[in-house]
Amino acid sequence: MTHHLILGGARSGKSRFAEQLATRSGLPVTYIATCQPGEDAELAERIATHQARRPRSWAVIEEPIRLATTLQASARDAHCILVDCLTLWLTNLLLKEDPHLLETEQRALVDTLPTLPGQVLLISNEVGQGISPNNILSRRFIDQTGELHQTLAQICHTVTLVTAGLPQKLK
Repeated sequence: MTHHLILGGARSGKSRFAEQLATRSGLPVTYIATCQPGEDAELAERIATHQARRPRSWAVIEEPIRLATTLQASARDAHCILVDCLTLWLTNLLLKEDPHLLETEQRALVDTLPTLPGQVLLISNEVGQGISPNNILSRRFIDQTGELHQTLAQICHTVTLVTAGLPQKLK
């Protein structure tokens, strides 16, 4: 079992890097997509670009909320799971009406990850290197993302930061 947290800014190449790792693993791959494009045409275009890049042999699961449950159901020995991405997943949770859902789902992910067999690649946006936003929802998002990244970095075997398409191993 190996778990890998892949961080980077928007458009840094982190998804492409994770996809290359998944392909090079030689294992069957399940791609868990957390994005909900809604009526956002630009986001739908980005999703189409990601879809076109993925091998057709990969299984795809779209799961915007119940990530830990989906990981438990999908993980197995000699298998690779790629989650793209945790920041979109956190956004989905923050926008839900249930104020406890975010905490419950984050705790479930943190508790579940160490028990998962196989290879798990987690992609997330590093958001803590910019200015502090002037609205409460954005600050909460940055706080939640930073806390999750710190916790996952302790749990994961490998942590990589991707900048300008260049992976930098942190752990």
